[in-house]
Amino acid sequence: MILLLGGNGYVGSAIQKNLTGRGLPFTVASRASSDYSSLPVLVKMLRELRPEFLINAAGYTGKPNVDACEIHRTECLDGNAVLPGVIREACEQTQTPWGHVSSGCIFTGAKADGSGFKESDAPNFSFRQDNCSFYSGCKALGEEVLSGAENCFIWRLRIPFNNINSARNYISKMMRYDRLLMATNSLSQLDEFADACVASWTQRVPFGTYNLTNPGSVTTRDVVRLIQKHGLSNRDFQFFESDDQFMKLAAKTPRSNCVLDSTKAIAAGLPLSPIEDALESAMKHWI
Repeated sequence: MILLLGGNGYVGSAIQKNLTGRGLPFTVASRASSDYSSLPVLVKMLRELRPEFLINAAGYTGKPNVDACEIHRTECLDGNAVLPGVIREACEQTQTPWGHVSSGCIFTGAKADGSGFKESDAPNFSFRQDNCSFYSGCKALGEEVLSGAENCFIWRLRIPFNNINSARNYISKMMRYDRLLMATNSLSQLDEFADACVASWTQRVPFGTYNLTNPGSVTTRDVVRLIQKHGLSNRDFQFFESDDQFMKLAAKTPRSNCVLDSTKAIAAGLPLSPIEDALESAMKHWI
């Protein structure tokens, strides 16, 4: 049996769907019924349920976007930096292998040669560089808390999307925003991300950190072009003239726009299709 924390969120729901499709038994733990942010409570739960594996998809992202994290700092810090440490201690006390959904938003830009950041690269969009949003800073702290963790996966997600119209879907956001920021990013097809998380355990991939982004990167204009190609929207998309204009008119905190290298995940056999193919498929089958 697999124990899933945060199973009713955007990412957690995709993981639930994947587990169900695979026919794998799982239990979703709700903080409303059992506060797993408490170490004694979580240890007791693990000893009673004795799961084969734990997946942590819980965290605080802020709604409608990360600007909310600048206001709700306690919730952001607790959900993204403190909770992973509690889960680590509980899993190590009970010898439970586990995986943690992290974020690629702890990076900004790309390497000097234009290539993506690897798992061995230190985050460059964090409190230590004093250049980040509160959300990204907390996610980076969460990874620091897990440094050297036993029998643990860290799965980095970046700007999730799939073929289902949703307020959390990147493609939906692109069609909703009045004006867009020109940027280059790595993205994660949500269902492939969930599949890769589960496959990490079922295929007994070596524990460690994995950039679970679809290979390659795209610009905002690339995505707009595909939206128009597939007839999802015929609007005239407008762009901010600069990052400074975006920050002045539309944002309260800096955004992470970055490229990650997913070579390690691909070499491990995790199922991630090229980003262009994943975007094409999502828009072709849009609902």
